[in-house]
Amino acid sequence: MRGYTADKDKVQLRLRRIEGQIRGLQRLVDEDAYCIDVLTQISAVNAALRGVSMLLLDDHLRHCVRDAVRGESEVDGDAIVTEATEAIQRLLKS
Repeated sequence: MRGYTADKDKVQLRLRRIEGQIRGLQRLVDEDAYCIDVLTQISAVNAALRGVSMLLLDDHLRHCVRDAVRGESEVDGDAIVTEATEAIQRLLKS
């Protein structure tokens, strides 16, 4: 079971909202909307994606990493901490 399983409905809802925001962006471009309006909506989408990322990261740390470090998982604790650190680094770059 994945760490986000309990929050799966919440994650799916957020992703559907983001999908709607993307469609709205496409409409803005189709309608030749003002550049700043498009950029503002892009910022909103980025913020929404960061929110989903943080939710998933939090769930990962609270479940997958915690269980591995405690030895309650078949995954090596050091390996999963390294994996989480690399995921955080990727998020910080984006």
